Parts: sequence; structure tokens; C-alpha cells
Amino acid sequence: MPRRVLQGTVVSDKGDKTVVVNVQRRVMHPLYKKFITRSKRFSAHDPENRFKQGDTVRIIECAPVSKNKRFAVVYDDVAAGA
Repeated sequence: MPRRVLQGTVVSDKGDKTVVVNVQRRVMHPLYKKFITRSKRFSAHDPENRFKQGDTVRIIECAPVSKNKRFAVVYDDVAAGA
């Protein structure tokens, strides 16, 4: 089964080796047929503490790292903004 890859914005980098990423998606309202924005925050593993608040990153599903961390930050040139 393929791993989910999501893209979002870092909203918190206060934890050691952890970033909180806000992922937004657009869904159609079932009754009114209007597109609305839904967002969810994911805790992601960032072992090098490379990313700071406001950075756009890609996260990938992985084995559980801790109680709440089920994603890891993908280190590539696109995500790092280089």
C-alpha cells in the first residue's frame, strides 16, 4: 500500500525534532456544491531541526515515531526551497 505524501506549511517548530504541519485541502460541500477549505495539523519528524515556522514542506507517512508522530519530513530540494 503506498504511503501518503502531503504538502503543507509549518505552523510550529517548538518541539525538539518535531514540526507541526498544517495541510489544507479543498472539498465540495455535499448539499450546496460549493468548494470549501478543510485543514488538519500533523506532527512530523524533523531529525535535523531544519525547518522553521512558515516553511512549505512535504511529509510522508511512516511507522510511528512517538504517540502523535506518524509522518516524517521529506528532505528534497523542492521542500527546502532551494
